[in-house]
Amino acid sequence: MSVTSVQIVDKERYLSQIEKLVHSHTLRKAESLCKLLRYLAEHELSQPGTSLKEYQIATEVFGRPDDFDPQADSAVRVQAGRLRLKLLDYYSHEGAADNIVVEVPNGSYALTFHDRELVTHPAVPTHPAVPTHPAPVPPIVHTEAAADQVINLNTGRSWTLTVVVLSFGLALALTAIVVLVTALNAAKTQKASGGTASPAIRAFWSPFVANAAAPWVIFSNAAFVGRPETGMRYLDRTRDSHPLIMDHYTGVGEVLAVHELDEVFNRLNHSIRVKRGSLFSLDDANENDLIFVGSPAENLTLLDLPGTREFVFTRPTFEPHKGELAIRNVHPEPGQPPLFYPSDSSQPLEEDYAIVALVHGLNPARHVMILAGITTIGTQAAVEYVCEQGSVEELTQKLSPQGEMKPFEALLRVKVTRGVPVGTQLVAIRHLE
Repeated sequence: MSVTSVQIVDKERYLSQIEKLVHSHTLRKAESLCKLLRYLAEHELSQPGTSLKEYQIATEVFGRPDDFDPQADSAVRVQAGRLRLKLLDYYSHEGAADNIVVEVPNGSYALTFHDRELVTHPAVPTHPAVPTHPAPVPPIVHTEAAADQVINLNTGRSWTLTVVVLSFGLALALTAIVVLVTALNAAKTQKASGGTASPAIRAFWSPFVANAAAPWVIFSNAAFVGRPETGMRYLDRTRDSHPLIMDHYTGVGEVLAVHELDEVFNRLNHSIRVKRGSLFSLDDANENDLIFVGSPAENLTLLDLPGTREFVFTRPTFEPHKGELAIRNVHPEPGQPPLFYPSDSSQPLEEDYAIVALVHGLNPARHVMILAGITTIGTQAAVEYVCEQGSVEELTQKLSPQGEMKPFEALLRVKVTRGVPVGTQLVAIRHLE
């Protein structure tokens, strides 16, 4: 039975299912998605038949300002898409046996609830097979005793047929149950052994899944001065004295990058912990593996940790790129330039560069992965590069065909179209040990 905004049968049951989803392994660490899920459920159950607008969700759930423009900001659509994927993942694994299914239909923000229907089986024929030799027909005897005898004979055959049919149906049901249980156990076994992650993905991320503790993903959120409505710029401590600092903004590339990492670690049957750079402390670095998303220009904590040595973010002091962020090639090989720049800042971004590096942390027993572009789009491309099977296979073959990951630094060239990374090329690679 489907329950929509028109028909609410048991509100408590559905709210209980929402809480089960929120506290599930699939969703419990996705705070923003849990907030969105609760909001959509409460609206659907308390105001059936009332449609939700993107603007309403943006301002009431995600704290967007009153001048929020859905055409310019796709945050709600992105989060709704992520929630759909998480719900599908939950009901494919953890919630495979749940009685209630929660969905967010495509093109809508109206949550729906479905009572999961029982598995049906093909109808069993109710007529017995035609015998090869016709059964003898008793003679017609016009007496009450003979009539009773015929009635008893027919009644006995009817009960026999009923018992046969029910036995056959029970056998089919038992067979279906065995098949279903076997399939569920196989799915659990597959997930426990690494899900659908390829050998290359497992080898590349092995330093971060070998430790039982989930690695920290530290995404950049630079310090800004100014206000969104009047204009913002990066904080410059040499000229900004005690300003009002805005440190709760980050790029779209970092947002999508964290989502990509969450997906790949789900396939590895491992979890991640996420923290913005301004809240990260050096105490966290001693006993944890770290994955930095974003360049040191914004992820300032990277400046206090062991970082890259071969490909380094820098700001040239000479024209025509004075003050612009670039990547310095410390030891250029023949034919390689000493500096790599993205597209000119006065033009639409068509080319960017990014760094992928694996280095030792403050504690040599811990690992640090640096995934950073010159721009936020380059950062997104760097993370996608190490989360996709084909590109990871290319990288691991050049790094360690035997599968043992050792420290390295790699430089990527990123082709960009309309603000989206559409192609990534491995430019150079350095082995650090």
